[in-house]
Amino acid sequence: MATGAAEPTGSEPEARTAAGVLRGRVEQGVAVFRGIPFAEPPVDALRFAAPQPVRGWDGVRPAVSYGPPPPQAGHFGMAALSPDAAETDWLTVNVWTPAPDPGAGLPVMVWIPGGAYVIGMGSLPEYDGARLARDGGVVVVTLNYRVGIEGFAWIERAPANRGLLDQVAALEWVRDSIRAFGGDSDRVTVFGQSAGAGSVAALLAMPRAAGLFRRAIAQSVVGTFFSPELAADIATAFAAELGLRPTVADLSAVDPNRLCAAGDAVAAKSASFAGRWGQAAHRSILVSPVVDGDVLPRTPWQAVADGAARDVDVLVGHTRHEQRLLTALDGLLGQVTQEQADSALKLFAPGPDGSRRYRAAYPAAGPDELYELVHSDWLFRMPSLHLASAQLTGGGHAHVYELTWPAPGMGGILGACHGLDVPLVFGNLSSGQPAMLIGESPSAAAEELSASMRAAWTSFAAHGDPGWPAYDAGQRLTRFFDTPSTVTAYPEEAARLLWEHHTFAALPLLGG
Repeated sequence: MATGAAEPTGSEPEARTAAGVLRGRVEQGVAVFRGIPFAEPPVDALRFAAPQPVRGWDGVRPAVSYGPPPPQAGHFGMAALSPDAAETDWLTVNVWTPAPDPGAGLPVMVWIPGGAYVIGMGSLPEYDGARLARDGGVVVVTLNYRVGIEGFAWIERAPANRGLLDQVAALEWVRDSIRAFGGDSDRVTVFGQSAGAGSVAALLAMPRAAGLFRRAIAQSVVGTFFSPELAADIATAFAAELGLRPTVADLSAVDPNRLCAAGDAVAAKSASFAGRWGQAAHRSILVSPVVDGDVLPRTPWQAVADGAARDVDVLVGHTRHEQRLLTALDGLLGQVTQEQADSALKLFAPGPDGSRRYRAAYPAAGPDELYELVHSDWLFRMPSLHLASAQLTGGGHAHVYELTWPAPGMGGILGACHGLDVPLVFGNLSSGQPAMLIGESPSAAAEELSASMRAAWTSFAAHGDPGWPAYDAGQRLTRFFDTPSTVTAYPEEAARLLWEHHTFAALPLLGG
């Protein structure tokens, strides 16, 4: 347990945790501690194992540099950031606190990075927690967890969902140590975006995570969860790329970066596996949490509807044009053909009559809009809304939002796209890749909207109230984040009705 903190010495504050004393630094008006290990390095004998408690150290450990990220897939050049063989401390947390005093009792916000479960790290500049901590009066924690094959592939004789178990281990570290940084372990909020939000949804369903957080914010929940059969088949393809079997014995000696490259190679030809892997192959989503019956007993929607999170305050939402950025990255923005739209509707619209119902619900929509709508709904918008509905069914409370403010960057063509919420929530409007969406010089409107979202998030973390009424099945009140922001009924009514009876089950192995 955390026992206390030493008095700051100039710009070098110290915190005393159960593992040892840490020395950070003061930046932008807050104390920052980086690269704090919360588990032993998952290498050598611990490769593909559940995270193990970190060993302590003597003396004062500098905590001024980020730890190395876990091995990364090749998306967006992230593989270049992967650690070399000598860098094994992948499992670390970073802390920003406005009051490094054990008696401060501040709310704690723990950020889980996204990245399609194959990339992501807590050290990206867009996740710098200084502004959120300073202006919101909260302790901000960001973390690393194993992604890709290391964290989620179905490997024989290894626990499933190792990346989720890493997140639980980080939350246990917060429970035991955050008091030393001025945090209140009884007021912990987990928050994340995209795969980070999918992780938040999974944590709501996981018995191992029960009691580790009081509130949860899920921004653009990813709806993909795998059955064991699908995960095992995909893992076999990963291992076969190296001429191996998906076992701990075969894979533990493979360099992690080589394993990432094998995953990238299979993803590049995933369409050839569509007959077996279905929707996952069509979207090149080959890594996701697995509903294994143990670590993750049921899908988040099933578990939450059955009351697993009734004692957790939930804030959930999405952006209006989730798919548009992804379509642009695929080079299809404004170029979607009728055939491509028809294929997307056939593959992803719910129910046997989904294509016809989409066209009837959006009679004026052309191929581009239909393609965007069905992909946005399947992957992000409806999984997010259904999580709120499941929380109501399970006897809990939820607040719902939609970000409708269009991104001004790139000529304004991306709308309120996937990822736009991240720089707005952290207030980092001119740093990091997602901040490119804001434009070269943040406008007054962007600053105003960011301040509004940060205030809502930190108020929710402190009190469970983001500033607008809870969602219910009657009025469906939803906060529109725009300039100006408003509160009205959930706006995507046509989509809500199209997906009303859909069940986001674990994706199956189709065979063939």
